[in-house]
Amino acid sequence: MFQIQKFEESIRVPPKYIGLDIKDSVSKSLAERFENKVIKDIGVILTINEISDIENGKILVEDAGVYYKVTFEALVYVPMLYEIIEGDVVDITNFGVFVRFGPIDGLCHVSQVINDYVSFEEHSRVLAARDTNRILKVGDEIRARIIAVSLSKGEVNKINITMRQPYLGSMTWINEEKEAKLKAQEKTKK
Repeated sequence: MFQIQKFEESIRVPPKYIGLDIKDSVSKSLAERFENKVIKDIGVILTINEISDIENGKILVEDAGVYYKVTFEALVYVPMLYEIIEGDVVDITNFGVFVRFGPIDGLCHVSQVINDYVSFEEHSRVLAARDTNRILKVGDEIRARIIAVSLSKGEVNKINITMRQPYLGSMTWINEEKEAKLKAQEKTKK
């Protein structure tokens, strides 16, 4: 889920930004420190939207930077438990599928990919289902549900997802299921 959140932080403006307008130097420093980073127990800060307050700077004797206490708003992606996400398969291993959705990667364990026995083909990096003959490969678009989120250590790879629920999985599989249901409905109407 995307949210606008307000933050109060102390930010160090390095010497390379001193001489710029204060708001510009603080903005560049905030972007370097926070944008596209996982923030513990919050999510991923995508962009700094607005700086609303900058207090007077402090200079420390042993540091060439200037420290400012800053209040700002940022656009944050917060992965929510049970949220439905869509993304792309970026890697497949013998233990699971890594899916990139927005700024984060999630892991779908092999047991959560499909309601079928799957085998991993290492050479082609493909998961193949035995009974349904469905395959999943890098680059496939998928829909999944978030089943576990842990950002307490600030690590991105602590998001687990499942594709073993109705209308989840490869978008190709979902479309095939929809077409099959439509054909079955048409057949019963005749």
